[in-house]
Amino acid sequence: MTPEQSAIAAQLEGERAAGTLSAEGLREGLAALCADRRQDLLYLHATSTSPSSQIVAMTRVAGGKIVEPPADPDDWPYQTPLDAINDGWRVIAFPNTALLALSADDPQGLGFEFILEKWS
Repeated sequence: MTPEQSAIAAQLEGERAAGTLSAEGLREGLAALCADRRQDLLYLHATSTSPSSQIVAMTRVAGGKIVEPPADPDDWPYQTPLDAINDGWRVIAFPNTALLALSADDPQGLGFEFILEKWS
């Protein structure tokens, strides 16, 4: 169950326990639990492992399609991973420091990539 589905189930259970759950409320809750949802992904490349570090590149996958960000970084929806977190994105992967380049002469590292998700 997703966090949103857990919240819906908890709300329904609370209303049932309080005796305030109506037939309409139950129908709406069940519809919300069974709704077809998609996972959106946000790949953020930052200047360090800190969630407050500046983003230098991003890619978003929404509705199964890649959504290109604006060309100007000042127009990006987020300037730091923390901005995205505060907008409801959940971090599912933090930068893996084992994959980082050891120096500027060692370009095989992946950088500081955060992967976030949101369900829509």
